[in-house]
Parts: sequence; C-alpha cells; structure tokens
Amino acid sequence: MVRWGRKFLWSAVLIMALTALAACGTNSNTTKDNVAKTENAEESTSASSTPSEGSGNASEEAETRTITGEFGDVEIPVNPKRVAGIYVEDYLKALGITPVVQWYHPSWGKQDYLNLDVPEFDITGSLEALLEQDPDLIIADGGADAARYEQYSKIAPTYRLPEAALLDSRQVLTSIADALGIPEKAEAVLAEYDQKVADGKAKLQQALGQEKVAVIRLNVADKTFALFGVKNRFIGVIYSQFGLTPVPMAAEMTEYQSIISEELIPQLEADHIIVFPDNGGWDTEGNQEAIQILDGPLWKSLPAVKNGNIYRMERSHWQTGAITANSMKLDDLLEAMVK
Repeated sequence: MVRWGRKFLWSAVLIMALTALAACGTNSNTTKDNVAKTENAEESTSASSTPSEGSGNASEEAETRTITGEFGDVEIPVNPKRVAGIYVEDYLKALGITPVVQWYHPSWGKQDYLNLDVPEFDITGSLEALLEQDPDLIIADGGADAARYEQYSKIAPTYRLPEAALLDSRQVLTSIADALGIPEKAEAVLAEYDQKVADGKAKLQQALGQEKVAVIRLNVADKTFALFGVKNRFIGVIYSQFGLTPVPMAAEMTEYQSIISEELIPQLEADHIIVFPDNGGWDTEGNQEAIQILDGPLWKSLPAVKNGNIYRMERSHWQTGAITANSMKLDDLLEAMVK
C-alpha cells in the first residue's frame, strides 16, 4: 500500500513536470511567432511608406501634390472631394463633377443651362458664400486676377488656369481634369465631342455650303449690337470647328467683338443671322422694348429675314465657350439650319 502510494506520488510529480516543460515550449514558440510577425509588419510598413524605385512619382503616395497655375506652383489635394469651379462649372459637369457652388453675377446672371442645384456664389459680393461650402480645391479662370487669387487661396488651395490654356476649351478641359486626377475622363469626353462635331460639321456644310453667317448680340440697354469675330472665345467655335462661313466683317476682325449700329446690319451681307440678348431671355420683361427692333422695317428688309434665316438663340450657353455649351450650340445649329 505504501509502495503504491509512493508510485502514485512520483507519477503525479512527473506529469506536472512534463506539463510545465510543454508550457514553456509553447510560450517560447508563441514569443518567436509574435516577434517574427512584428518584424514582418515593420518591414511591410517601411516598404509601403517609401515609393518604389523607378516609380518617378512620389506624389502618388502623398495626400497632396504640386501643379503649376498662372500665378505659380500650388499644392492641391490628390483626390479633392469638394471642388469650387469659378466660371468653369461647365467643364466640371462634363467631367462628372458637381461643384459645391455656382458662379453668379447680379448683372449677367449665371449659366442657367447647366441646371445645377447648388448654392450661388455672387462674385461681386462677400466670399462668405464660398467659405461656407468648405471647398478643398478652388479652380478659377481668367476672371480671377492676382488679388482675387490671393483671396481664394486663403479659403482653399486655388488653381488658377494658365492664361494660355484659356484660349482653347479643349485645353481648359484637360487642364482641369489633370488637376482633379482624372485625365482619362477628359480623353473620353473629348473623343465623344470630336465625333459629334465631325458628324455635325458634315451636315451643316451640306445644308449651307458657303453661305455667310453672322452672330450678333442685342445690347438691350442702349439698343446696339455686338458683332462677334472669328477670334471670339465664345463664338469662334462655329467657324473654326463647325465649318460655318463668317460674314466678311467678322472674318476680318482682329478684336473679339465690335459694337455696331442697327443701320450697319444690312452691310454685313449675311445669309444667316444668329442673335441673342445680352442678358435675360426673349420673354424677359425688361427686354421687350429693345426686342421690337427685330420687328422693324430695316430688319424685315434683310434677305436673311425674308428667307427665314434669322435664329433667336438663348443667351446662357451662347455667351460661353465651354465644352458643354459648345456642344449645345451645335445642337441649336443643326436643329435650326438642317432641314
């Protein structure tokens, strides 16, 4: 009995010893595993924090990057979420971006054709409306001079488009898309636009041939007209891209536009006349007196009027040269001129 008791006691001690050794071994392995995992994690973190050799673009790994605008370099977000486009909302919409505000001027209104449901920013007033929308990037066109640029820059990083790019709507679109980090979207938009222009140009040339076209604006306040030349940023596209033939006076103009009197209209020798008011619409109450000019005896004597070739267009998209507006101009011309 005593012998059995001693044997049991030694067995119990042996089992306890073996258990302790096994536990030590497990703890040792666990510790080694944890150390290895920690070292691997540190190596992984170090690798991800350093741009890969030969990538040539460290900005891809950063939250901001630097681009060059009209007034120098500016550091902007890599992926901006709240963009304000001062008078470039047309391009933002074409790229699938909804701006946080819409440009507005009390005398000129806004670009109604965009149908944007966002707060208005009166550029003649306080910057408070812009500040309240908390943009993380502001993109501005030529309307922003150095002083205005500085004001915008205090609200958010501001990219003022280079002056050279403003002469071509394609360059404006690609510059904005590059700033937003979506250059491929601009390529797709332009490819679709180019195809539309090519098709439209062929139809217009077939319908009009070399018949001469004049584009004039009725200046309501003083009842004068502005004739737009071929170099006009807003109207020149109908000649340079859509293939229409300008009246001689417009073709020879070096300035963007020229103020002319009603009496000079017959001298344009226009086969087709496109006209729109300088503000508001054709049904705007304040425009009605000036619009009566177009029903007067001088106008009724014009060959273009007699042949039914005078076209009253909407001001909003005809007084801008942005990509969406230009596409809408082409739609207007095809509807009015191609029978």
